[in-house]
Amino acid sequence: MQTTDIGAKEDGKLWQRKPVPSNKGILVNLIRSASAYQTKTVRFLHVAFDTTGESFLAGDHHGNIYLFDISRNRFQLVQKTGLACTALAFSLRRTTEFLVALSDYSIKCYDKDTRQLVSWMRGHEGAVSSLSVHGSGRYAISTSSDAAQLWDLDTFQRKRKLNVLQSTGIQKVFFLPLSNTILSCFTDDSIFAWESDTLVCAYQLPVPQEGPRMHYKAFAVTQNGKMLAAGGRTSLVHLWCLERRQLVRVMQMPQEVRTVRHLDFLPDSFDGGSSQVLGVLSQDGVMRFINIQTCKRLFSIGSHEDAVVSTAVCPKGRHVAAVMDGGSVRVYSVRALTQEVNKPPQPLVRRVMGERGPGGPCLKTKDHAGTGRRHNRTSGHKTRILHPPPASALEDKENDLPSRMICLNKKRLQTLLRTFGEYPAKYRMFIWRSLLRLPENHAAYSSLTEKGLHCSCVSLHERYPIKSPKLQRGLQRVLSALAHWSAIFGETEYLPLLVFPFVKLFPNNPLVCFEVVASVLVNWCQHWFEYFPNPPLNILSVAENVLAYHDAELLHHLITCGVTSQLYAWPLLETLFSEVLTREEWLKLFDNIFSNHPSFLLMAVVAYVTISRAPLLLCTHRDDFEYFFHHRNNLDVSAVLTEAYRLMDSTPAELHPNVVLSDFEPLTRGQYPIFNKYPTFIVEYQCQERERIRQQEMEYLRERQALQELRAEAVRQQAEDQAWHTQQELLQEAEEQRRRLLREEESRLAQQRARLAAMRRELKVKEVVLLDTSRRRFLRHQQNQRRIELNRLDDEIQRKKTLRDQETSAAVQDMEVKQMELDAQRRLFEQQLAKEQERVSQEVRAEVEARRRRAELEDSAFHNHLQSDRDLHQETKRVLEESLAEAGQLDIDADWQTEVIRRLEEVDEEQGRRRQELADLSRETQTKEEQLVQLMMEAEDKRVRGRWTEAGAKQARLEEEKRTAATHQTSRLPKRTDETAPHQPRRSQDEAMNRLREKRIRSPCSTRGLLHEPDRSQTSSASMCLNSQSSPDESTCFSLERGRGRLDCQERALLQEVRELRQKLAARARAGDHTSLSASSQHSQHSQ
Repeated sequence: MQTTDIGAKEDGKLWQRKPVPSNKGILVNLIRSASAYQTKTVRFLHVAFDTTGESFLAGDHHGNIYLFDISRNRFQLVQKTGLACTALAFSLRRTTEFLVALSDYSIKCYDKDTRQLVSWMRGHEGAVSSLSVHGSGRYAISTSSDAAQLWDLDTFQRKRKLNVLQSTGIQKVFFLPLSNTILSCFTDDSIFAWESDTLVCAYQLPVPQEGPRMHYKAFAVTQNGKMLAAGGRTSLVHLWCLERRQLVRVMQMPQEVRTVRHLDFLPDSFDGGSSQVLGVLSQDGVMRFINIQTCKRLFSIGSHEDAVVSTAVCPKGRHVAAVMDGGSVRVYSVRALTQEVNKPPQPLVRRVMGERGPGGPCLKTKDHAGTGRRHNRTSGHKTRILHPPPASALEDKENDLPSRMICLNKKRLQTLLRTFGEYPAKYRMFIWRSLLRLPENHAAYSSLTEKGLHCSCVSLHERYPIKSPKLQRGLQRVLSALAHWSAIFGETEYLPLLVFPFVKLFPNNPLVCFEVVASVLVNWCQHWFEYFPNPPLNILSVAENVLAYHDAELLHHLITCGVTSQLYAWPLLETLFSEVLTREEWLKLFDNIFSNHPSFLLMAVVAYVTISRAPLLLCTHRDDFEYFFHHRNNLDVSAVLTEAYRLMDSTPAELHPNVVLSDFEPLTRGQYPIFNKYPTFIVEYQCQERERIRQQEMEYLRERQALQELRAEAVRQQAEDQAWHTQQELLQEAEEQRRRLLREEESRLAQQRARLAAMRRELKVKEVVLLDTSRRRFLRHQQNQRRIELNRLDDEIQRKKTLRDQETSAAVQDMEVKQMELDAQRRLFEQQLAKEQERVSQEVRAEVEARRRRAELEDSAFHNHLQSDRDLHQETKRVLEESLAEAGQLDIDADWQTEVIRRLEEVDEEQGRRRQELADLSRETQTKEEQLVQLMMEAEDKRVRGRWTEAGAKQARLEEEKRTAATHQTSRLPKRTDETAPHQPRRSQDEAMNRLREKRIRSPCSTRGLLHEPDRSQTSSASMCLNSQSSPDESTCFSLERGRGRLDCQERALLQEVRELRQKLAARARAGDHTSLSASSQHSQHSQ
């Protein structure tokens, strides 16, 4: 067997060479020594295998969780929790995660690879005793004495909680394999099955009512979930068939099994999950593996000296991990354990155990399966070889005593003892039990232990601290049973010192230990309690009389030094020599004490004193005597025994202790004898006082508990208040931070809006500049066209004037000589003049008609845009910009304002009410702007119409003056032209009426016709002047030049008035837009 000490290492190998299972099937023994003390071992508490069965977790009482991988021969420290674990689970859906229940009642989930805490689950008010994981790995059940909780391992949230009454506790709750059923067992032995989905009770298993109560504590289920095994505080194991829901078998364990602590089925690869081997761990620390069909014991692990505390079986059935009583973890190989079981049966040999006479033990013939010897046959008879009893029959020193007591010959034992000085260590316990004739009253002892822990033993660990917890529990158990047997033993202060050597001698059999101590108290402690609570003065006086008889000088020295029998005899009696002798010496002494009369104990005390007379005569101080009788001394126990036997033989009858002490009386069978040889009133008074003190302590503890609860509640309330204030401060800081972020965001948005507005203004300015540039270019083009037209008309007039002068001079020159030809030429000239005048009139009419249609189209388009769109003021501004030079600014500002409103609506869409108010205000502003534009248009229309009316009146006066001038010129023409004169005024008058009609129809906002009106008048004047070509006077030229100059002056004045009117309209529109924009921006700022 290899032993691996983990120590302070965090990883390493399990074994240095390939492991070979020992004869007991042990692969490796894992221990962990404390770093500071090599002799001190850190105890492992729990183990758990994973689903593969190749690795398992182990947790120690320091809170360290180790992962042991058997297949890879490695171990590593996966977590340091700082608290002792109470349960482990390593079969989760995520194979790298595991659950650990801690001593602070919490459950934590860790990842073994990253060593990180995955989740922390709280909710239990007591220690978690077990963890059960569903087959899918998604759910887990944690069980404590007060509640069971169902957890979702995906969200690590508690789904359900099972609460019970205080009178009925929960024993265990776990999942059944391959199903969605949950089994729960309670302290009243009731077993219920629940559906895990709906948590509806599916069925209840029937528990037999007859027979002793089971007190179920251990449960095991096969891998197919069809068989349930349960055991408790009896030697019986119940097997249920979960398909039929009935009890199918009751197994009776061997007599040495009184309590079943743990159950585990051993899986097999070829049984389909219906495991046939059940491991039963009993109170003696041995785990027996039994076939549940044949009820045959196959093999076992552990022993009385090296007991098993808890186990975990590999899911594949290959290994068994056991936590030993010493704190180590042993890994067993199931193949090595079952190697002997799987061998074929060997021939049956009958072995004769032996047969003695009446004085000797009666041995029986047994059947053993083993390798037999070939016996010689002589004369046709079978030769029987008598073999001594096998050594294994007496190796168990505590538990293998037959049920029918084997009576050994006491005289022969005393002879053997006188010869060798002690009994063989191999058979000592067997001989003691035979000498003391122990009744082994199991029922009576169980009734004493079932009463619970006696109040006098509650604080035993404080008065007598023992390093081994097992010995501490054993001492506490025996003392509690003694106190329940007789009240005096609960009040005796030195009783733990007397009992402790026997507890160390019988660590695994408390019944034998109790009966040995009871036999000693009844026989060797006679009359000890008559002077309680003082030492037994009568017994001490007997010992002093014996000492005075055999060594008066030593007694006189002791009396001179002030040393009484309470100082030199009582320390040896109350500890039964355990303080002054070693283990071997003490066993040797009690071999002789149990083999002689009860008075031999007093003789041994006197012999110890007399043998030590030399050092005692040298002592003069009381402290020296106290030290001598409370510590080990360099004495030979054989000499003490020889002296004791001498004293037994040489002491006179009147001084011999056997006069005071009666003979040995064994304990009675069935029930233990009544022990009442003590002053009952003192014991009762002390019991009452102790009960009163205990009640006061309980009251004090209750008050302190209530005070602690109040303090804890105050601390919790203070912590909650502090947490609430901290949370409020954090919320306020978060609110301030959010407000600061909002303010920063608003400032950034304002800056972006300002930059956007600046960009828009720049774009509008650029657009206005471009429009102004294009308008100026168009005006320059129009002026150039007008200038070219005027130049062309001037050239035409000049040409016609020149032609007229030439014709007039030619006519004057030829008048006298060509009188006859004058008429023909005049008719020809008139025809040509008529054609020319007709052509010019047609051209003027065509041009007037075209300009009139264009003005009508522009006017209709202008009115359609004003009536068709919601943004009518924008189109009006655009038309006014085209027509009045600066009216376009309104449309640009309105677009900018609409865009600003749209952006504000996108940013402040959560402020619906304000946005609605802003929209309403925007609509009102637009309505007012439209009304203002309409009023401005009406006012401007009135002004323009007034201007046009004045211009028409001026034009009419001008035409009238022209007609007057023409009439005056016509009156001066020759008579040949008299025929055409009446028609010329009428034609001029008709043309003037047509021009006035066109001016009235034309839109006041259009100025194109006005710009061309002087051309018509000039053309008409030119045509009218051409009709006077026959007049030779220069007054015609003067009147034409004067009319032209006057028309030019009027035209320039009219253009100047139109320009001023446009500038005024643009200024008013700009002022109105600026006012509306400032009002809307102020309103948006107030709304924000």
